[in-house]
Amino acid sequence: MTELSKTGAAVGEPAPASPDGTAFLDVRDLRVHFPTDDGLVKSVDGLSFQLEKGKTLSIVGESGSGKSVTSLAIMGLHRLGARGKNVQMSGEIWLDGKELVSADPDEVRRLRGREMAMIFQDPLSAMHPYYTIGNQIVEAYRVHHDVSKKAARVRAVEMLDRVGIPEPHKRIDAYPHEFSGGMRQRAMIAMALVNNPELLIADEPTTALDVTVQAQILDLIRDLQKEFGSAVVIITHDLGVVAEIADDVLVMYGGRCVERGTVDDVFERPQHPYTWGLLGSMPRIDRDTTDRLVPVKGQPPSLINVPSGCAFHPRCPYADVPKDNVTRTVRPELQQVGTGHWSACHLSPEDRTRIWTEEIAPKL
Repeated sequence: MTELSKTGAAVGEPAPASPDGTAFLDVRDLRVHFPTDDGLVKSVDGLSFQLEKGKTLSIVGESGSGKSVTSLAIMGLHRLGARGKNVQMSGEIWLDGKELVSADPDEVRRLRGREMAMIFQDPLSAMHPYYTIGNQIVEAYRVHHDVSKKAARVRAVEMLDRVGIPEPHKRIDAYPHEFSGGMRQRAMIAMALVNNPELLIADEPTTALDVTVQAQILDLIRDLQKEFGSAVVIITHDLGVVAEIADDVLVMYGGRCVERGTVDDVFERPQHPYTWGLLGSMPRIDRDTTDRLVPVKGQPPSLINVPSGCAFHPRCPYADVPKDNVTRTVRPELQQVGTGHWSACHLSPEDRTRIWTEEIAPKL
């Protein structure tokens, strides 16, 4: 277990804000573990971050790093269904002064949809195939408002219009399979926003969409955020999406945060070798280069058998720079490397600056 300070934060991590502080969403030392026949899957293993209303946080990392599990934990969805009975979840999730991990499931269900909502990665499987788009949006609205079906249908048409679906008064009676991928994603956004939630979580909202539709969806989320003043969490592995829409970035690896900061800090002054690898594998169109993209070598770690020490050390080209084999024996904690900028790496500040300036940045 991670050593805890008197504030309850892991040693070396930023102390969490108080429940009556300014952070609208405050996640503290969140752990989500799944017992299996092969062992304990530590999908999220001590994650802390804060998010203000009106701001956008992007959580990035490879598949299996714990991004989607984090979002489902915030929504309280791990406790649903037969599989959810064995989930081991601890830590705290404060939403507008309410703690969700220890809250009654019925209370979380009342918050879900009204104060927090989620755009799922695959709207075709997230929507019910036997009910029309309109029926599903109407139901989502009436769960939280004592209104007639007619009034709820008017609201549904209004939302479909606002997310850019043509002829919404006709398309409201279509089924999910009758919409294109981009239109289904717009309908999912309409359903998520029909109750004006204060927190919106978007899990890979542009996956499998063509570039033009991706840009339209991102513009739509940004415009609606300005209109509603929502806090937004974007789960993605696409750093282009991050650069387009986010205010802050949280980089996850092996179920933990390895770097956190503003978009400018993480893109221009990254402090972790894994972040360097992600940036190096991102295609760039603003520079004339014939070099191939440089992938992060190796495979993401098993969340059942996470490597000792720094989880990234088997793939890190700089694992042998720190002395005394520390990268393989001691797990690094988040340390502040600048104002609002945190990194979990055993490299000294001098080594990080030298490597970034001399070896990494010139190649990007």
